Amino acid sequence: MQRRTDLAIAAGVAGLTVAATALTSRYHDGTPGVLGFALLGGAGLALTWRRDNPGAVLAAVLALTLAYWLLDLPGGPVFLPLIVAFFSAHLEGRRLAAALSLAGGWIGFAFLAPLARGDAVTAGGAGSLAAWLLVLLGAAEAIRWRRAYRAEARRAREDEARRQRGEERLRIARELHDVLAHDISLINVQAGVALHLIDERPEQARDALAAIKHASKDALGELRSVLEALRADGPAPRAPTAGLARLDEVVAGAAAAGLRLDTEIEGDPAPLPAAVDLAAFRIVQEAVTNVIRHAGTASAAVRLRYEPGDLVVEVCDEGVGGTVNGHGNGLAGMAERAAALGGTLAAGPRSGGGFRVYARLPRSTPGASPGVSPPGLPGETSPERSGDEAARRGRSEASP
Repeated sequence: MQRRTDLAIAAGVAGLTVAATALTSRYHDGTPGVLGFALLGGAGLALTWRRDNPGAVLAAVLALTLAYWLLDLPGGPVFLPLIVAFFSAHLEGRRLAAALSLAGGWIGFAFLAPLARGDAVTAGGAGSLAAWLLVLLGAAEAIRWRRAYRAEARRAREDEARRQRGEERLRIARELHDVLAHDISLINVQAGVALHLIDERPEQARDALAAIKHASKDALGELRSVLEALRADGPAPRAPTAGLARLDEVVAGAAAAGLRLDTEIEGDPAPLPAAVDLAAFRIVQEAVTNVIRHAGTASAAVRLRYEPGDLVVEVCDEGVGGTVNGHGNGLAGMAERAAALGGTLAAGPRSGGGFRVYARLPRSTPGASPGVSPPGLPGETSPERSGDEAARRGRSEASP
């Protein structure tokens, strides 16, 4: 297809050059003749290969055009093939060949052609030709720069689109993990309870099965909301489907798994930005899931402190901390959520026993300056470690 397009362009340039020169020759003495038409037609048809070897095509067209001029044949648009060949070579990256053709053409047309025709070489003629050649070079360079600018802008848009797709995939993966990990962990615990009590205390086993049904229903509902957002036409809804208003559900789920979860709220619980509300809820949910799976304790505490500029989220337990198995994503996901909002998250064993997750999230829009981790509470280690370090030193995470 490209070859046929190039051939059509070359044939068009050759036909236009020959026809226009034949027409203008009526007003001059003599005609180009067979040789002249052959030189002009050959120069035009040579443009067929201007993409394959632009430098060689430029040299060939320059030689054919210069030969026509040296023969003192009638004038006309004889330079049209040469201009097309020059622009093609320059824009295809053969800038040195294009510059050399300008220098060679200037010498040939400004000095050799007048001598061959028996005319005098004038400074005015040579200077005017040099000026036109510089204009031609400037126009070609301007087009080349504009093309390069557009190509760079296109690459930047493609890179930005790839980056946004990567961030969106990460956001979806993190959301699915947080949606499923908590409820699946509750299902796992209750299933173990039901198997243990099915024969001796069937009534309690029935309660465990009811808790499994409730947890699975919640998981399916949240999963459905995520999938519906992905299937929706147009931009996916950015508003989160969860927030601290659902903290009671986490408490109820923990109670069904045998964990007493005490909650404490300090300060004025004013409305939060949607992203901050979602991140705080997911951090609490993931930390409670870790307690259920790994702490081996019957109680834990969730503290929310509304400060003028930040929201502080703290989840503590008095269980037995373990070592990270290296396969989880829970603590890393919590740290990513906090960092995406300009906040901080630290997690690790407490000096008096148990485990602690501490997050400080800005209550303003994402991009605010990160909060500073406060000194440790009495009897606890300072939460200055980053989320990644906590993942290396903390307990096994909730995600499988």
